[in-house]
Amino acid sequence: FKKCLFTIGEQLDSEELASLKFLCLEHIPQKSQEHIKTGLMLFEKLQDKGMLEENNLSFLKELLFRIQRLDLLANYLKVSQEEMERELQVPGKTQIFAYRLMLFQISQDITKEDLDSFKFFLSRKIPRSRLKDNVTFLDILIEMERKDILGERKLDTLKNICDQINKNLVKIIEDYENLEEPHRSFPEANSVLTCAFFDLLIQKRRCFYECPGGGHSLAVKEAAVYRMDRKHRGHCVIVNNHNFTTQAARPGTHRDAESLKCVFQWLGFAVRVYDDVTKADLEKALQEYKSHPDHVDGDCFVCCILTHGNLGAVYSSDGALIPIQEITSHFTAQQCPGLAHKPKLFFIQACQGDEIQPSVSIEADALNPEKEPFSPREGSLQDSIPVEADFLLGLATVPGYVSFRHPEKGSWYIQSLCNHLKDLVPRHEDILSILTAVNNDVSRQADKDGTKKQMPQPAFTLRKKLIFPVP
Repeated sequence: FKKCLFTIGEQLDSEELASLKFLCLEHIPQKSQEHIKTGLMLFEKLQDKGMLEENNLSFLKELLFRIQRLDLLANYLKVSQEEMERELQVPGKTQIFAYRLMLFQISQDITKEDLDSFKFFLSRKIPRSRLKDNVTFLDILIEMERKDILGERKLDTLKNICDQINKNLVKIIEDYENLEEPHRSFPEANSVLTCAFFDLLIQKRRCFYECPGGGHSLAVKEAAVYRMDRKHRGHCVIVNNHNFTTQAARPGTHRDAESLKCVFQWLGFAVRVYDDVTKADLEKALQEYKSHPDHVDGDCFVCCILTHGNLGAVYSSDGALIPIQEITSHFTAQQCPGLAHKPKLFFIQACQGDEIQPSVSIEADALNPEKEPFSPREGSLQDSIPVEADFLLGLATVPGYVSFRHPEKGSWYIQSLCNHLKDLVPRHEDILSILTAVNNDVSRQADKDGTKKQMPQPAFTLRKKLIFPVP
């Protein structure tokens, strides 16, 4: 029992610990929490309060479920997400007060801009020293409670501010107010916090802008950042073609595949690598992931293709030329409803034009166009992604040109992409900023003679910034 608690506590970061402490405030008052700096210290306090015992782990399970640490639930407490959802649907099973859950849900939906707005509206009610840049929204809620301007029956201030900055948040408060016993239990659906409804809240934001004639007008716009806090980060599919039936092999591609696998697993994706994929194999994989049930609870989808290519198309291992558009079209909202309104990323390491004579140290992922004719019209870059929103296509090179791959070190583009993801995700850079850095990096590379250059090119219909959470 102690070993289990120790292992779980060691895997909680500071933000998760803060969330757990906030959810425990009805059981452990703020003053008693001030010295709690680690998960183990929190668990000891819960044991002192009789909330955590070897034969009673229900409160710990609920806490981990609420902060979406489903991996800890499954690995150490041997309970699945579905089991927790069923358990918490039973009246009286939830031990976290509805009031606290309501505030926590609002905190999960607050953007950086919303947080700044809250600080502005509270500047006369709370000392500025309590509203510094490093203060979180949970800190603000606790301070509001300390100042007695927020409580189970004191929601006017919170409601008024939410009404000004993001009216969708008001609905969460109103749902709480409409409960028959709001101080004790939340609606039955709260076990999963009505995912579809809160999905809608994330997609819409309320903002103010100045009108030419003075005063303010209201407009509803979508959030500036894609939501990345669902139950799963998503799936990453890697097609790694090394051997071909009618074309030259691609030495070095396994280095690319391994680098991609490592970085996307690090980012939280479930990664699957397909080696030497025929046209039939590719179609089977696309059909599988087009209808994958995990997409509903996932944040996004990634597909990486490492192969030979030509203008607007890629080769399967059995020599079939497949338009990129044919691949991406499987994941439109109509074909794949589970990924609707979610980012779909495709990274293609393949030439997009004529083969050039490589030097000893590099090879080109191209085939002789005289032997393999392909219509430029069919290979238009803009036609490679669907016209609908939320797609990103990262090409290793601009249309008409080759891309380079080292037989041992891997390709310029994929290695640069992986390195920049590892460097810039911890700095909270969005994906387009990262790809811009990749463009700059790859464009500066050259072969040992300095004569061969490469320029990657992204195409996208993203509506928001895509920022991967720091692992």
